[in-house]
Amino acid sequence: MHFTSAGSAFEPPRWMPKGKLMAKPRNTSDRLMPPPVADPERRVAKHRRVFEHLLANIQSAQLKPGDRLPSEAELGRMFGASRITIAKAVLDLQRMGLVTRRPGAGTHVQRPQQSVGRTFGLLIPELGLTEIFEPICHGMLRSPFARPDALLWGNASSSIRDTSREAEQLVQSFIAQKVAGVFFAPLELTGDKETVNRRIARALERAQIPVVLLDRCYTPFPERSAHDLVGIDNRSAGYVAASHLLSLGVRKLAFLGEQNAANTVDARITGFYEALRTFGVDAGRDSVWRGNPQDHEFVRERMEKVRPEGIVCANDLTAARLMQVLLGLGIRIPEEVRIVGMDDVKYASLLPVPLTTIHQDCAGIGAVAMTTMLERLEHPELPVRDILVPTRLVVRRSCGAYLAEVGKNA
Repeated sequence: MHFTSAGSAFEPPRWMPKGKLMAKPRNTSDRLMPPPVADPERRVAKHRRVFEHLLANIQSAQLKPGDRLPSEAELGRMFGASRITIAKAVLDLQRMGLVTRRPGAGTHVQRPQQSVGRTFGLLIPELGLTEIFEPICHGMLRSPFARPDALLWGNASSSIRDTSREAEQLVQSFIAQKVAGVFFAPLELTGDKETVNRRIARALERAQIPVVLLDRCYTPFPERSAHDLVGIDNRSAGYVAASHLLSLGVRKLAFLGEQNAANTVDARITGFYEALRTFGVDAGRDSVWRGNPQDHEFVRERMEKVRPEGIVCANDLTAARLMQVLLGLGIRIPEEVRIVGMDDVKYASLLPVPLTTIHQDCAGIGAVAMTTMLERLEHPELPVRDILVPTRLVVRRSCGAYLAEVGKNA
């Protein structure tokens, strides 16, 4: 199977007389799915609703590569929104590489670069261990912008040590097979992760194989690798998660992440601290916890010493494990402590206390990663880019938002 586009706009040859052309471009407004009715239980900014609606139409091929988006005025009428709101939503699509603006011609769905016979490697050591990467991979496969001949998947082992060794073996296999590019999610949760990740990157660089990083960079701040990265704004995610709890009246707040976590967690902690400063809340010496959320003694000691009213967790898995331990200790959620996670994995709404979390569009990350790889192959001279897919807060029971509503109405 070759890379193919889901559709294309008709572009007549220059010699064709104008009288043979259609009088006006196709009306894409008539083919759009109708905007969903706003859900009063789901707190979503209006520009985000517009963005999600257009993204769904692109991913479902209602809007095909080459199609022109409805004008800002048309979209404004559809959503009852201002042009500024519409422009913000379209800008998010443009930042993801999904649309392009042509002066005097409007905004069009990005046409993918055509390619034949390419095979890509997926170097994701934690595939099967971390839930976000499976939907990212499926996003690549289902992308309307490119269909690779093959995606070579690597399997993760049950132990971190084996995962590190097998990741290095896998990269040598990709080099031997002369893959066209590699999607790489750097290792975390192991003490030698930085050394292993750098060895992998150097091996691919020596082989002159393009790399697109998924979710995170492998170098610590302020260093930056020489490869494109597709992920989310983790600093903003940490800020939004902490701000949500602070806005509900929480004033004693903690952040929990595991030891040797990826540097995305450091960025989330930075956003956490910024939210505390914005709300004028003292961070305290023990506000950031690094440890195993399944360690009952660690959790018990932290809770007794700090007595937090709310906890922001580095990801949903950490939040789920912490929730299990807290409930086992007889601590009620959210009545005694409120919890917010990050990622919005499948089971987040199915936990004993449904989890408030930061949703990241994993399928969108996969689709954008594929587009980024194709652009890098077509234009190797482009500067290195960080392409950040928008996130949103999903409010459920664990944050205690309903308690605040009850208090207002009492």
